[in-house]
Amino acid sequence: MGEIEDGEVDHITADTHQKCTLVCESSHGTTNDKDNGPLMNAVFKNPVCKVYRFQTVDNKWMLVREQMAECILSFSIPMQLLGLFIQEDSRRIQELNDLGELSPHWDNLRRDVITRYSQLIKTYQDTLAELEKLTGPVFKPSCSKAQKYLEFIPINLHTQRMRVTCPRKTDSFYDVITVGAPAAHFQGFKNGGLQKLLSRYEAEKKSYSTAYQCIYYSPEHTAKAREILSTVAHLQPLISGLADRLLVAAQQRSSLGLREALKSLAEKTEQFVHAMKDELVKSSLLALHAARPGYVSKSQTIGQSETHSSPTQKQKQNPNPNPGQTQEPDAVICNNVAGSQSPPKTESHPLPKQQDIPHHKEYDEEEWDRVWANVAKSLNCVIAMVDKLQEQDNNNQESTPDQVLADVITSHNPAADWRDQLSPLVVALKDCVSEVAERARKSMSFILLQEAACSTPHGMQLQQRRDTVFSQALAALACGFVMRLYAGIEDKGFIRQLQSVGVVAQFESLLSTYSEEIGMLEDMEVGITDLQKVTFRITEAGSDDSTNLQPTVSGRRDHFTIEVPLPLQVFQTLPDELQQGKLLQVFPVLFNVGINEQQTIAERFGDISLQERINQRNFDILEAYYKSLSDQVPLECLPCFQTQNDVKELLETLGQNVVTKKRKNVEILWLAGAICRRLNGIRFTSCKSAKDRTSMSVTLEQCALLRDEHQLHKDYFVRALDCMRSSRLAQGEGAQWDDPEAGSVANHKPASRHFYPIALLLVSSHLLVVWLILSLVFLLAKYQ
Repeated sequence: MGEIEDGEVDHITADTHQKCTLVCESSHGTTNDKDNGPLMNAVFKNPVCKVYRFQTVDNKWMLVREQMAECILSFSIPMQLLGLFIQEDSRRIQELNDLGELSPHWDNLRRDVITRYSQLIKTYQDTLAELEKLTGPVFKPSCSKAQKYLEFIPINLHTQRMRVTCPRKTDSFYDVITVGAPAAHFQGFKNGGLQKLLSRYEAEKKSYSTAYQCIYYSPEHTAKAREILSTVAHLQPLISGLADRLLVAAQQRSSLGLREALKSLAEKTEQFVHAMKDELVKSSLLALHAARPGYVSKSQTIGQSETHSSPTQKQKQNPNPNPGQTQEPDAVICNNVAGSQSPPKTESHPLPKQQDIPHHKEYDEEEWDRVWANVAKSLNCVIAMVDKLQEQDNNNQESTPDQVLADVITSHNPAADWRDQLSPLVVALKDCVSEVAERARKSMSFILLQEAACSTPHGMQLQQRRDTVFSQALAALACGFVMRLYAGIEDKGFIRQLQSVGVVAQFESLLSTYSEEIGMLEDMEVGITDLQKVTFRITEAGSDDSTNLQPTVSGRRDHFTIEVPLPLQVFQTLPDELQQGKLLQVFPVLFNVGINEQQTIAERFGDISLQERINQRNFDILEAYYKSLSDQVPLECLPCFQTQNDVKELLETLGQNVVTKKRKNVEILWLAGAICRRLNGIRFTSCKSAKDRTSMSVTLEQCALLRDEHQLHKDYFVRALDCMRSSRLAQGEGAQWDDPEAGSVANHKPASRHFYPIALLLVSSHLLVVWLILSLVFLLAKYQ
């Protein structure tokens, strides 16, 4: 076998011509991969390997090695996520407490919301504690999908790699990740999945907002509030650190350091001011002021109208916050700074804090505009002072020594100590930023308080369901990204594509649109969509030890980043931009075609609109990704295949199939998979438990690749398919697959017995009516 794996396959004869061409089967403690072995072994464990040989059309022999492995990310990613969820919800409780004194009505609502968050935190802490006790296999079998403490773990997450060795050709390999549908299997699907539950939740939230005297905020507004909170938490300490760095450069009288620090400070401060310019902040500050004890409005009618006004009302004209384009008052301030010989007394001092505003005083709506505009004014003063100091330094360098000595003697404020002159302005800038951040944090927390208060009693359960589904989807995505990165680390074209545009992650789903699998598909759709808020970053590992090569997750629910460490010698081969920590985008797409007998019933008597909508929406995403890729990356960077099908033509055909009304149109999955491979994408295949239907799909795709790309002999196609499936297919549900080019290659089993009653009923129209009535009664009883 060593000789065979080294590529000497010309001398293999057909003396042992058997029905099944399985040559070798083995299990190893580590992955037997020649490329990036240490990397693969750090993340992928307990591989199972099978080696086959098949004849090609020119009577040569190819060697096919099929390897399946478990991925430790099945548990490590969900466990890290649980820790982040606990931290985020704990911060939310602290932010609610930091709102200060509220009226009795709002204080009671706050206590109720804090209680709900505390219960959710306790649930997550208990789940995490149970997961930390586990030892043994690093995957969750389908028989455990109903266990509560395993609900965050994906079902049957495995990697599948097929390596093909042909005479006088370079080895080729094809990867696919198999995983059970990301769904809340423990919570069940009696009331539907996330898609339906979220729609119902938004409708109920509107009615509850009236009952609790809250402002209704749409999902877009609450998402914006979380984004602003995240921006404040990120930029405020960053601005403070850059301001201190500016003072250090001033103390060292480093013109270059001063300029670089000022450039970074101006950039981050401008981002901060732009985020605070949102009208949502201003309107929520007014609502928060109205929730203070003893609030009295100028007119009760006007006060109620203002309090319940929509945050999408027409924005008012705000002062210009951009440095360098300031309005006249700013110019006057900075001109005074440039012409003075002592630190100026600017207008950029922080205004009184929110709790210092008298409760019985009418709220000044323009105050917020002045507060955040003062940040830009303070920055402009800092910029003017830096310009002044550097101008003085340049003049001193051009002057004669006698003139410099005379200037120092006669000057009341020599320019020798830059730090003393910059320090008051920098302190004023930091104070203004701190004041704006505090007010923005409170106003956004008040929005989230109203959202949580207006939630139905099952609002936290819905959040837990979404966290559960996202955890399973993220673990699968992390596994696929790591495997694709390891496989393409030496492919310059792929690295360029990853750096410029990102990578597409194509999820192939085989769920039916019938019964509880509708709920699974609704869960899966939301979970895959939520992956759009995930980015990746490649980092340098501390050492080559496997513990230092584990991916880590950071962030909060609105955005997560997964850091993938690489050994030093591998990390140094990457482009500088990736070494500096550029965030890498992933574009998840989901295509679903049900293939089992339940889908037959759904297509004849049910509703498949969910599947049609999912396929159309994700086709649009895939098409947009290809257009972006074509504009930024040469097509020569994409892999070459024997079947010279243009990606653009494949996309056009896929678009036609998506809108075509055809039962069990598996052509959609074939085309989507082919496009994904030609775009260097990550392939996932899912069904309910990643067993029977998933195995059918993977094996058929592998044999089709052997036929199309490696000239598998036509007489060996069905034999190869049977050989690969012989040890995969479990007893249970069967699926009917059709290869568009090879004809029917189903598993040659008789039709499922569930079809026989339908066939008999079709003989008699009376019996058909009776059967339909009984089915309707059964469905109604099931969903009540």
